[in-house]
Amino acid sequence: MPQLLMIVSSAFWGASFIFTKGLFLEEGAITPSIILTGRMLIATVFTIPMLAIARRLEPIKKGHLRYFLLLAFTEPFLYSICETGGIRYVSGSLASIIVATIPLFVPLAMSVVYKERIGKGTIFGILLSLVGVALMSLDENFSFSASPLGLILLACAVFIAVVYTLLLVKVLNHYHPITITAYQNLIGLFYFLPLMLVLDHESLPLLSFSPSMWLKLGFLGLFCSTLAYMCFNYGMRNLGASRGTVYNNLIPVFSLMLALIIGQESFNWMQAVGMLVVLVGLTIAQRRKTESAGSVV
Repeated sequence: MPQLLMIVSSAFWGASFIFTKGLFLEEGAITPSIILTGRMLIATVFTIPMLAIARRLEPIKKGHLRYFLLLAFTEPFLYSICETGGIRYVSGSLASIIVATIPLFVPLAMSVVYKERIGKGTIFGILLSLVGVALMSLDENFSFSASPLGLILLACAVFIAVVYTLLLVKVLNHYHPITITAYQNLIGLFYFLPLMLVLDHESLPLLSFSPSMWLKLGFLGLFCSTLAYMCFNYGMRNLGASRGTVYNNLIPVFSLMLALIIGQESFNWMQAVGMLVVLVGLTIAQRRKTESAGSVV
């Protein structure tokens, strides 16, 4: 069951890039802040009452509020702005590949901040994955095809996610992971709502509010921001962090499969080679971590 749930969470997160890209393609007036506010609203409306009914909504302990405010400011606020903004300018599958490198940079940050040892295999895997991302940014004529702005935004998202991980250790042992996710979504909603009302209030009347739009927002909020995290947290608690993070390799695979199935994207041989190189790099680095580290969750 833990392995199955980790695959399910990877599938949801892989599809999130394609559904977000679909919103940008279908709704010309939609903005990242509108998507993210709707996503956080749906996630909060679902998660908070569910945890309250199940009596799993733990109160925030004294002195921990500042950590939750910082956590929500990094994820979902800053991270989601950069990730969603990046998806606006590059393909959903390329965005998923770049975001899938986050687990590779976490050991580097942990080694710097918490003095944890990092193996040569992890370093090699990181470098190989970066080469693959560069290949995916080229077309068949070896010219740069991806939007530089999109790549910069996604790189910022990766950096913010690493910072978030460093902050997470401050509260991870004091609360259930699902409780942490619920509070992040709730606080994140209060970050996103004023931003949307100030910057994008004129865009709201231009939206179609069609069933397709609500379906995509509902999928992002319910499945990607809520159920995916529940599946992931359960799997991590049973498999351990080292074994669990290996399943992140599947995220770009699911993105590619869904993009090809619905005809949202087409791929050339250079992008296919780049994706293969990234997946190999991810596997090498995370296999190394799995062999050299035990469970930490």
